[in-house]
Amino acid sequence: MEVITTHENADFDALASMLGASKLYPQAVPVLPRRLNRNLRDFLTLYWDELPFIRPEDFRRQRIDKVILVDTQGMPPLRGLRPDAQITIIDHHPLDRELEKGMTYRGGDTGSTTTLLVQEITEARLPLSRVEATLLLLGIYEDTGSLTYPSTTPADVRCAAWLLERGANLEVVNDFLHQPITEAQQALYHRLLEGAEFHDFQGRSVMIASAQAETYVEEISTLAHKLRDLYDPQALFLLVRMEDRIQMVARSTTDALDVAEIARHFDGGGHSKAAAALIERRDLALVRESLLQLLGAYVKPTTTVREIMSFGAHTLSPQTTVAQAEEMMRRYGHEGFPVVDRGELVGVLTRREIDRALHHGLHQDPVESYMHKGKISVSPTDSVERLQQVMMEEGVGQVPVVENGEIVGIVTRTDLIKLWSEPRRASRAKEIAQKMEGCLPPNLLAFLKKASKVSKEMGYSLYPVGGFVRDLLLGTLTLDIDLVVEGDAIALARRLAQEVGGRVHGHSRFGTAKLIFEGEESPVTPLSSLDFVTARTEFYEHPTALPSVERSSIKQDLHRRDFTINTLAISLDEESYGELLDFYGGEKDIEQGLIRVLHNLSFVEDPTRILRAIRLEQRLGFRVEERTEELIHDALDLLHRVSGERIYQELEAIFREEQPTKALERLQSLEVLSHIHPALRYDENLGEKIKALPRGLKKWRALACRPEDEPEGAAPILYLALLADEKQEMESLISRLKLRAKEARILRQVAQLRTLVPQLSKKGLSRSGLYRLLRPYFSQAIFLLWLTAKTKALKKRLELYHKKLACVEPLLDGQDLKRLGVPPGPIYGEILEALQDARLDGKVRSRRGEERLVREFLAAKRSRTMNAT
Repeated sequence: MEVITTHENADFDALASMLGASKLYPQAVPVLPRRLNRNLRDFLTLYWDELPFIRPEDFRRQRIDKVILVDTQGMPPLRGLRPDAQITIIDHHPLDRELEKGMTYRGGDTGSTTTLLVQEITEARLPLSRVEATLLLLGIYEDTGSLTYPSTTPADVRCAAWLLERGANLEVVNDFLHQPITEAQQALYHRLLEGAEFHDFQGRSVMIASAQAETYVEEISTLAHKLRDLYDPQALFLLVRMEDRIQMVARSTTDALDVAEIARHFDGGGHSKAAAALIERRDLALVRESLLQLLGAYVKPTTTVREIMSFGAHTLSPQTTVAQAEEMMRRYGHEGFPVVDRGELVGVLTRREIDRALHHGLHQDPVESYMHKGKISVSPTDSVERLQQVMMEEGVGQVPVVENGEIVGIVTRTDLIKLWSEPRRASRAKEIAQKMEGCLPPNLLAFLKKASKVSKEMGYSLYPVGGFVRDLLLGTLTLDIDLVVEGDAIALARRLAQEVGGRVHGHSRFGTAKLIFEGEESPVTPLSSLDFVTARTEFYEHPTALPSVERSSIKQDLHRRDFTINTLAISLDEESYGELLDFYGGEKDIEQGLIRVLHNLSFVEDPTRILRAIRLEQRLGFRVEERTEELIHDALDLLHRVSGERIYQELEAIFREEQPTKALERLQSLEVLSHIHPALRYDENLGEKIKALPRGLKKWRALACRPEDEPEGAAPILYLALLADEKQEMESLISRLKLRAKEARILRQVAQLRTLVPQLSKKGLSRSGLYRLLRPYFSQAIFLLWLTAKTKALKKRLELYHKKLACVEPLLDGQDLKRLGVPPGPIYGEILEALQDARLDGKVRSRRGEERLVREFLAAKRSRTMNAT
């Protein structure tokens, strides 16, 4: 037979989980544990007839082949359990035991085990009575604090709503979750209050309450909940001596303290947020001391200000005017500044004070009249709880970070919100480090470590950033590495050049340096250079302008980037090697396949990001996030203000993609192409031609009568020529995109060749006539006419020219003509052209024939001269 059961001292989540399992496994018998909490006993007294449970004393002993164990991972004693019985564990707590043969585990990230089962009930569309819905809701509400505990998930809320729709009674739920405590519990509660003490471990508040009970008091876990509601500690331990035993009850609301780890030291158990232990024959004071020692060892360090702050800060002097402060806020996008007088922090100025002063027309007043005065600050090692306290006490959303008397950065309300809104991930430094070692050549990896060491010696930090990190997480090999230096990138590159060789090309305005290695002994093989960039922030004087640049921190440097998926960085510092820096949700967007801008003005500041967004979307198989697509539509009219060179640079990048048609189709659907220039358009027919271009160009080059001096691959101008509407005037497109001379000429030639199609298709056109029509044009222009030709006859003529005629030349040259007595002059050109036409048309095939033709040409010319005389 099959049995459903749970842990002793069952609570509502355990009981409701048993009910949920019985709905899903109707063949199994739900056998209650022997000990139930008082509120469960009262509930079952009222609603027993509506529920499927069996009391243990009524359970007839039979051979048990399968056990469904809910809300626990510890197997209770069951009479008749076969040694080889199958055991299915359903528990919302992470698996904390080894699965033996025949065991399976199902869990999930939910606030209660009941939620896991209700999700399956909804999927199976199983009916529920009002009593069943109420019990299931009791299970969810009890373990999630009525959906208020931090461990509550959206799934818990959805399941609770679904149960309410099925008739769950909130009045009954409230009655059984908030039952009055007994007289014995009240007496013990007051003794626990008297014995309560508070401790701080790594910035976490921990309450320990100990007391002696004269008689046995049941459900002291109820008292733990009441004490937690009263004092709101982040962790709570009750130590109650009853007879010769000490009962420990532990609760935690923070990931920094796993109370189950503590309980296991006292032979107890549970999960990270709730645990218990029954301690035999130990002195209460000694148990308390042991607990304090364990807490000192097990409480994990809290999140510190250093982990969320921005390094580096712009400051104001007390005499800075309100107007100047407002301009700095607008330029840097900050909502506040530290105010410093002779190197000493004297206050903080926020946007609110600036706005009030401007409203009253006090533009030239000094900011010292309006700032929050005092040394308002935190240190990098302070906890976020301390930061929150300073913000509330001082009424500011921006707090300077001070270390050794110097302002080293700033931390804001936004940093806190991001910390709360995004669940912290466990450190993945080891995993990221292994990924780098797996994809980078050993010599390149060794060089990066060397560069990081030198950087640290100079007081800097070094980070690979952007596309390299993105592709690393996607599992795509790339060696396109950009390195950001929290310090002077040019100075670092020069120091590396001194130590390992190479030369440095620096750009002081942008703080960039290229370290170039020449020869086969490059330490970064297969690369020949590496780019170093000073961590910087950018601001735009007006929409579409090129940015002005100032040095800043890695966090601010990442914020200036185009999309969240490109804001990731990896620390190369020895003490944090492999640590992933993700301030803006980049990894989450990679996981969800989203292209998202960092702020609403991103496309306004740089509309070329529109083209970049679509290129990345199509290359990676992602999709542009909904709000980001709205911003693209809003910024389309700004494209005409961007220089042609920058627009064409982005188009070139799209043309070089493996499948450019995907991006071009998307650009057409968003009306981007027409906003760049009316001559640009894309449709399905063009798409087929563009797809055929690389293969067609390969064939065209193979047909050539002589090797062409062109780089491998299709030149971007060929794609542009296909996109350009032949009905539109090309000069305005050439002017708009500021095309280089040869590219402009090819585009013009393509347009001109299209006008020659009737002549090129004319019946009876001689080979020399075909040659004369096509000779002035670049091979690329002729190729595009061939690729888009609408008739086979035209294609064959173009192939004939490219394959044979283009290389036909007379055998005689100028020296030969001189030998034949032809006087030098323009006549040489006439003769050679006539010879070429004769060879093209098959009239001559040898030197003798050409010489004969020269003589005939000269004779005819003399005759014409004599007749004219």
